This record gives sequence, structure tokens and C-alpha cells, in this order.
Amino acid sequence: MKNITAVGVGYVGLITGVCFADLGNKVVCVDINEERIENLKQGLMPIYEPGLEELVTRNMQAGRLSFTTSYAEALADAEFVFIAVGTPEGVDGEADLQYVRMAARSIAEAMEHPLIIVNKSTVPVGTGDWVADIIREYRNNSVDFDVVSNPEFLREGAAISDFMYPDRVVLGSLNRDAAEKVAQLYLPLRATIMITDLRTAEMIKYASNAFLATRISFINEISNICEALGADVKEVATGMGYDQRIGHAFLDAGVGYGGSCFPKDVKALAYMAEIRGRHPQLLRAVMEINHYQRRAVVRKLEDALGGLRDKRIGLLGLAFKPNTDDMRESPSIHVARMLQSAGAHVRAYDPVAMKAAARMAPDVELAQDPYSLAEGCDALIVVTEWNEFKNLDLARIRDLMARPVLIDGRNIYDPATMKELGFYYRGVGRGYEDQGTQ
Repeated sequence: MKNITAVGVGYVGLITGVCFADLGNKVVCVDINEERIENLKQGLMPIYEPGLEELVTRNMQAGRLSFTTSYAEALADAEFVFIAVGTPEGVDGEADLQYVRMAARSIAEAMEHPLIIVNKSTVPVGTGDWVADIIREYRNNSVDFDVVSNPEFLREGAAISDFMYPDRVVLGSLNRDAAEKVAQLYLPLRATIMITDLRTAEMIKYASNAFLATRISFINEISNICEALGADVKEVATGMGYDQRIGHAFLDAGVGYGGSCFPKDVKALAYMAEIRGRHPQLLRAVMEINHYQRRAVVRKLEDALGGLRDKRIGLLGLAFKPNTDDMRESPSIHVARMLQSAGAHVRAYDPVAMKAAARMAPDVELAQDPYSLAEGCDALIVVTEWNEFKNLDLARIRDLMARPVLIDGRNIYDPATMKELGFYYRGVGRGYEDQGTQ
């Protein structure tokens, strides 16, 4: 058993802390947000993630997991300190490192014995060196420490599984012995562990997310061409995916990517390239295509209704993906704003993101369920591919609507079925079937 401190009880920090506790370690999670810490002590989760509440409760009851706002308490017995605080997007697309700086300084001022400090947050290349400088500047004594980069690869909605069954664990440090000590924490997972230098480890995270975002934008570009040429992008993606060099993952055309990672990380990588005199043309195209997909959905709706002013539009889904309540950079927010700018009245429903929606989209009317959402609507847009939406009583939905118009931004319905039900249906890149289905 090792003694671990996780700094930050947001998405990455809480998942990291509770999973290490479940592996038998003693973990203290520290955060300056007193309300979050008190809620966690009471078993109230700050985020929605399947299985998280049960995992937190079990490990708290076992005495392996605790929460505090005191760095001195959190570091008292620590051997490893994982920095897992937010790095939001800055003014020019760069990562804002103010919370990383605060965490590093707080660690430095409270540390009384040697520590291995692990950067778990997604940080720009070179941040590991910068964190080490902050620790040296603010530590009260000459206590030894090492900095290790350990980027996270957690998908919201599947984060616990991703931690426990990772594709790989990436570690980077100027001190290989320190990296190998962190590697020992992950040995129970029987995962591939890659040890490299600090900057390479940091770059692996950005390159991975940028590549996945590129795949999404690529298939969305193909979907637009499919619509023009009469091909079905779902069939195209399936045919492509059988090629082992390509694979099926991240080839679902839709309204684009969102969330706390892809939008921010692609922008940050482009920013890092630009300030070093490079020209990230591909990254710029990835971002441009992603924004276009939201506009394209709204244009389809405008064509179907002959204009949007005074129309009642319902959004099926608010979270940026299923199995999370995260609405950061969600396509739903951008689509809602465009609809409202065109004079439409926007309503929405999401299985778990309603609380977040009340805060992030206060001018959007919220419905209690998909059927109350559909009542009186001139059109519906599928924004999030929740399983609940795949199993709706579509005939009932049709009868409740003022006009049976449905824009399927995630291609979860079959065009022929929708036509038989009497819907005017448009998907994304569904070829000739996608046009004039009414």
C-alpha cells in the first residue's frame, strides 16, 4: 500500500484518487473548494460518472479514501502527489495554468519530506520543468522532489473502466527512477507502461487528442461530400473501418466533438505550434470543420421549416456525449444559440445534464422528458446519442409535434423507418435518402 495525494476533486482528480484507493492504496484528495469537499464527505458527487458514487462510498468506508481542504493534512504521509486540477482555455487558445501554479505552490509550502510530484492535468509541453521551478522557489527547505508527467486518457462516461483497463500508461521524467516508482502504482493493472522524458510524455497527450479530433472532423467532411453525391456516410464509415489500418473508432459523423478535452487541446496544440513559428494547417481545418457541423444542422432545419423565426425547436440531448452531464463546449450550446439568434424558441431535454443546463443555458426551456419536449414543437434535433432516445415511441413523438420534422445530428435512426412513420427526416451524410424524406 502506498500513500497518495490527489490535488483537485474535479473529473480527473476524483477518478484518479478513487481508483488508486480501490487498488488498495491510501488516498487523500485535497481541494480548496470547501463545498465540494464537504459534499464528498457526505457522499454527494460533483460530477456524473457511472459507478463513481459506489466506488467512493466503498473506499471511504474501507478507510482508504478521505477528503480535505488542508494541504498540510493531505501531504503529511504522502509519497506521491498527483496534480489534477483544471487547465481551462485561455484568451488566445493557450492552456490557462493558474490552477496548476496554485497547486504547485501549495505543495511546495506544505511539503516536509521527499515527494514524487505527478502532473496528471493536461498541460502544455514544458510544464513539468515549470512546475519544478515553482516547487524550488516556494519550498520552505531543501526537501528533495521529482516531477513526473503522467497524462490521463479518460473518456467521460467510461473513465473508471479506462483507468482500470488502460490501453497504455505514459510516464515522463528527467529521473527515470522516479518514473519507475510511479510505474509501480500501475502494475496491478497489467497495462503497457511507456517511460520517456517529460516533454515527450506531455506531447503524447496532445497528439493523441488531436488525432482523435481529426478523425471526427475527417468523417464529418466525408459526410458533407456524401450528401452532395448521394452516398451514405454510415455505410462508408463501416466499409472504411474493416481496413485494419483504419479501424472503426471515431468514425461516426454528426454535429462534431465537444467536451472539456478535444476543443481545448486542439486549440492549445495549435497555439503552441504558432508561437514556435510552425503552421498547424491541419489542426485549423479540424477546428473549422467542427464548427461547420453545428451550422450545417441549423441550415438543414431552416430549409425544412422555411425559416426559424417563431418556430419551436426541441433539442434531444444537452451533454456533449452520453453517460456524462458535462456540457462544456457541447454542440447543444452552440446550436441553441444559433437557433435563438434566428428567432426560434428553444426547448431541451437530457437524461442527466439538466442541472448543468440550468446553469450554462439559462435561456433554454427545459422539459421533463422527451415526450413533453416534443409537444407542440415544429422540429426536433438529436444532439446527443443517448440510448434512451434510440428507443423512443416515435409514433407518439410524431403525434405530439406540431410538424413531424426531425434532424438527426447523430444518425441514430433509420431513414426508411422515419419515412414510413411520416417524418421529414434529415440525418448527417445519409445521401439521397437523407434528402426529401417526408
